[in-house]
Amino acid sequence: MIDINLIRTNKELVKENIRKKFQMDKLPLVDEVEKLDTKVRALKLEGDNLRASRNTLSSQIGALMKEKKVEEANKIKETVKKNNERIAAIETETAELDERIKKIMMTIPNIIDKSVPIGKDDSENVENERFGEPVVPDFEIPYHADILDSFCALDKESAGRTSGNGFYYLMGDGARLVSAMISYARDFMINKGFTYCIPPFMIRGDVVNGVMSFAEMDAMMYKIENEDLYLIGTSEHSMIGKFKGQIINEKDLPLTLTSYSPCFRKEVGAHGIEERGIYRVHQFEKQEMVVLCKPEDSMTWYNKMWSFSVELFRSLNIPVRTLECCSGDLADLKVKSCDVEAWSPRQKKYFEVCSCSTLGDAQARRLGIRAKGEKGTYFLHTLNNTVLASTRALIALLENNLQADGSVLIPKPLQMYMGGKTKLTPIKK
Repeated sequence: MIDINLIRTNKELVKENIRKKFQMDKLPLVDEVEKLDTKVRALKLEGDNLRASRNTLSSQIGALMKEKKVEEANKIKETVKKNNERIAAIETETAELDERIKKIMMTIPNIIDKSVPIGKDDSENVENERFGEPVVPDFEIPYHADILDSFCALDKESAGRTSGNGFYYLMGDGARLVSAMISYARDFMINKGFTYCIPPFMIRGDVVNGVMSFAEMDAMMYKIENEDLYLIGTSEHSMIGKFKGQIINEKDLPLTLTSYSPCFRKEVGAHGIEERGIYRVHQFEKQEMVVLCKPEDSMTWYNKMWSFSVELFRSLNIPVRTLECCSGDLADLKVKSCDVEAWSPRQKKYFEVCSCSTLGDAQARRLGIRAKGEKGTYFLHTLNNTVLASTRALIALLENNLQADGSVLIPKPLQMYMGGKTKLTPIKK
């Protein structure tokens, strides 16, 4: 949510930002907010004047009563009564208008960074840089579900019976490998100075509304029936919500946190749920990184955070690239975002494994998260990035470490978490 002062002082900037995001239907909302805000401010001024008048008149009533001028005092009391009725009406109308303004403001997109490329959708995202040489071996790379099946590591048939499409059982070395990657990602971030956290896996509706747009919520979140609780789609939601309504001492900044959680997603949209594999599913595990910092430090942290993901994936022998998200592909709360994509030697292309974003003060403004320093209080900037999402990272690891004989080499950083194993050998061929 942007600062309403932007609409008051630079309405055209807000409109131009909407145009850059190709959301032309939202342009009238800026004028509507301006009109409503003008009315609210006029009502509040009228209310303030009436309250000041009430105080003056109350003093006059007291003086008249002392002088036993009861009739004059009663006339003024009648005026005070009318003023009180008008003040109550103003307060009711102002509250209704404020709520209307808030709802509109939560649909107006955040101001994107000047460096964001302009484009309508993800087809116009821009490659930034490649890390590691994308290799296509001289043997065929099977589909990842078939690789897992060779280790007796994936059971989607049973998951279909227990839970339906979009779920899976990981078994044996497949399950162990995922746990190893999550543990390695956790320790990797702890070694970067981040504080480890396991957050709540359900959050209330006001937190959901604070961390994401309504469209994102409808497409992603599972709601608990008859409860004001939602299953989290990512631990970023819980982690930012942790500071709802808090004023943080500036000397404690930045707050750098890394969190583990299962993630639950409806995955509503054109992509659909995978029938055989685990690329797009309803449930997976994730290690996340979250930063709350001073506004002037947010871009520095943004660049640090995506670089941590690159470093981690390269340590697992996985070539990656960074892809800058264009204006039309940015969610409304985001200022700037990039994807880290892993190389798929089977598909001979890259696919998304991490997403790094800075949201400016949008989430902090919605949730009332501020810092207090020498110059007063201000809204913090919030950032998030995937350290490692279990299913997609597993696919990337399997494909890029597969050998011609069907075995998969276990990268050195994971071997200590795998009981010293250096490779996985197929059980069936």
